[in-house]
Amino acid sequence: MTNPRRIYLLSPKDLSPETIAVTFAKTSRSPQPFDAIAAELTDERSAQFHEKWVVGYGHSSVAEHAVLHLALENVSRLAIETIEGNRLASYTEKSTRYQQWEGDAFFVPDELTGHPLREPFVTTCQTLFQTYQRCVEIVQEHFQSTISQDEGESPKAYARRIHTRAVDVCRFLLPAASLANVGVTINARALEYAICKMLSSPLVEVREIGESLLAVARKETPTLIKYAQCNRYLQTVRDEIRQAGKDIPIMPGGDSVRLVTWDKDGQLAILAAVLYRFGTSGSYEACLDYVTALSQEEQQSLVQSLMGKRGKFDQPLREFEYAQMTFDVVMDQGAYFEFKRHRMMTQTPQLLGTHLGFAIPRAITDSGCEVDYRAAMGQAAVLFTQMEAWNPDVASYVVPNGFNRRVLFTMNLREAFAFCRLRAAENAHFSIRWVAYRIAEIIQEIYPLLGTYLDISQDNSSSKIQEQFLSSL
Repeated sequence: MTNPRRIYLLSPKDLSPETIAVTFAKTSRSPQPFDAIAAELTDERSAQFHEKWVVGYGHSSVAEHAVLHLALENVSRLAIETIEGNRLASYTEKSTRYQQWEGDAFFVPDELTGHPLREPFVTTCQTLFQTYQRCVEIVQEHFQSTISQDEGESPKAYARRIHTRAVDVCRFLLPAASLANVGVTINARALEYAICKMLSSPLVEVREIGESLLAVARKETPTLIKYAQCNRYLQTVRDEIRQAGKDIPIMPGGDSVRLVTWDKDGQLAILAAVLYRFGTSGSYEACLDYVTALSQEEQQSLVQSLMGKRGKFDQPLREFEYAQMTFDVVMDQGAYFEFKRHRMMTQTPQLLGTHLGFAIPRAITDSGCEVDYRAAMGQAAVLFTQMEAWNPDVASYVVPNGFNRRVLFTMNLREAFAFCRLRAAENAHFSIRWVAYRIAEIIQEIYPLLGTYLDISQDNSSSKIQEQFLSSL
């Protein structure tokens, strides 16, 4: 064989991200193998290439081959929302479910320097953290008296399991100012826009993080993110639309998970697209007409052929993306922090606040912590109202995880399968499990043929989860 197959790694240990990007870019015009192209490049020649083709001619896709791994430590969870607000990246952050926060691990925003609300802010965060620490101990004792040690489980493993469950419940008290670490893997093209968004943020902390990221990333990809800067359009749109919508009333209550719109013929569209892919050379319209004319039993038979032999880890086919649904959901901030990781859907969260009330975990009530819990959450709500009148963006720092937030999102049925499999699982946090089950129940109503195959336990339901884990939504 004159042209043997070769599969190998261009190692970032040996080549800079910009050089790797140029190596891949040049293959479109060069017959040479990748390693030979890379051997001819220097950092200077790579920079010249990017200046000409990426910056000068706008071939930005080349920058996607330059990948950076960024470590951010001691940034607020509010800032992490902006950091993680980019679809084409990977994130891993310090978990409020498995780690107990220290008593002073919160951020005091620079905007409060010299402001009369600074002292109340610090005092309220201290109260939230002190209540959090106290509740962890009390809830842990409650679980020790109500949850038995498993057969064969060591005392150390049992203690760790009980402690983790207590932390998982008490995280509702942690404010958005809580400090956390997050690891980010992102390509240079996505990073440039991410930094632009950060530099355009109304929060000083986020803008400073953007400046730091820009300085760090320029050492690795000096050309590819050279022109990351504040985006005046983003700032103008935010300010003008906020002003335009200031008189829209806040409407708490009602169904917390509401289906707004959906593709009424979504199931038929999916089946037609599958037939289009595998079963015919005809047009999509012909496939749709064929499926529509089938009896219900024949449609069910087709669905059985499509889904019946699917294994535990088999994803639904890509054709499931042809059915779209839009939901308006009220969920607690802790649940949203897990929900936002599903970046393949389109998400529009409202500004974090206290207007929609807060959730109360049942373990907080059963352990006798509810009075202290309500007092701490009430103190945060009072301060938020005072801060909101001055600066609604900065006010979000004081809002604890337990307060509810409204999120608009559009997902397709394929993403719904992935979301429900992960977030309705037994090891998921109960507040996001409630959301996942409620979404699954709605999908099973509107798409009964395909919804029945959602990866959730039929022995559970949103009402059972609420009754077991939540005193109040």
